[in-house]
Amino acid sequence: MTADAFIHLPELRSRVTHPEKSRLRLTPEMFAMWEQRVREAGWPADWRLSDEVIEASRLAVLGDHKAGCDLWIYCYGSLMWDPGFHFAEVRLADVEGYQRRFTLKINLGRGSRDFPALMLSLESGEGCCRGLAFRVAAASVHTETAILWRREMLRGGYAPAVVPMTTPQGPIEALAFVSNPSHPSYVGELPFAETAAMIASGKGILGTNREYLVQLATQLDALGIEDPYVAQLHAEIGATPGM
Repeated sequence: MTADAFIHLPELRSRVTHPEKSRLRLTPEMFAMWEQRVREAGWPADWRLSDEVIEASRLAVLGDHKAGCDLWIYCYGSLMWDPGFHFAEVRLADVEGYQRRFTLKINLGRGSRDFPALMLSLESGEGCCRGLAFRVAAASVHTETAILWRREMLRGGYAPAVVPMTTPQGPIEALAFVSNPSHPSYVGELPFAETAAMIASGKGILGTNREYLVQLATQLDALGIEDPYVAQLHAEIGATPGM
């Protein structure tokens, strides 16, 4: 992160994990550590996509990215407080026609076979989703996105795309990890009570699903971002005994 990366949002400086301190900065070394933990938990060798498939997915989206051009990355979930990649600037960003929703059922990370979790996706729909856009310097685009792809596309749960959006400083186009309804983990938007119950009980090697929701609600609140869907889930789980 550069010295002036937070020039537009100085209050974020203490609310974003430095990439070098992130457990989710999946360099080859960090990734090997996590993979060992997963294998020790009994998962087979094909628990994830191969390195070749992951890289092919990245190049399919970014292979034509022009040398010398920076890249914006749109973040609407955990990347808002723990991006895991180096960036030169961060802005508030609005993407029209999308909403954040818990539509991916997972059994790794913050979920497990016995206690599955729900993770966020960027769903097409009416309205606007406000999040953060991080600018990666041109010289670092391919290095940093390769690290990011191991995290977000480990099992192919998203459909990465470059999406137009607006920021207070002007319009941009940014890489966004959009929902992939064809993926086996995709369950769509479940009834509210079912969504809340699964988030309340989900847990895995990265922690609990509830902790994820609390971190999300806290970061949105700190940024002054209103998201009724997240707020309602947060209120429901926080108010339920035993959760």
